[in-house]
Amino acid sequence: MQHKPFSPACERNQDAILAVLRTQFADRTRVLEIGSGTGQHAAHFARALPLLTWQTSDVPANLPGIRQWLDEAALPNTPPPLAFDVNEAPPAGRYDAAFSANTLHIMGWTEVQDLFALLPAMLDADALLTIYGPFNVGGAFTSASNAAFDAVLRQADPKRGIRDLEAVDALARAAGFALIDDRAMPANNRCVTWRRSV
Repeated sequence: MQHKPFSPACERNQDAILAVLRTQFADRTRVLEIGSGTGQHAAHFARALPLLTWQTSDVPANLPGIRQWLDEAALPNTPPPLAFDVNEAPPAGRYDAAFSANTLHIMGWTEVQDLFALLPAMLDADALLTIYGPFNVGGAFTSASNAAFDAVLRQADPKRGIRDLEAVDALARAAGFALIDDRAMPANNRCVTWRRSV
């Protein structure tokens, strides 16, 4: 059996993110998690928010690990994970919220653009989109640690890097989403929420 994946960062940030989601997703019913990674967030959030159906998704290679976390949690509100690669057609289904953590700086910028272009096909009118992770603000790093992290990302793959919040917001607006909340989070991260307005 494959060793169950584990991310220390997920363990550290999950409660801070959950505090935001309890408010932002209080009136939501179906959430699509984009880039579920290990599956840890899904198990934690679905257990704490039992009225939400928490739909995980990721590239096919990550789905077995996500299934291990979901199978172990054995929750009624976590359907099997969906394959979702932004370079291909989006999975079927409609959602009134989407969540993604620590994905935009791993994806290439063209993939980030593709993701936002796909969102209207998956999300209902008035849907919420919440993205957690590091962002630059005003074109500048918000901390020395984020600058160092960006250098590591780009060394591993030149297409990676911390994204400018203003550039991501421009993609969101072009896809019909309006910024409604931007919260500073621990470890120089942010939790940013948009609402679909078309």
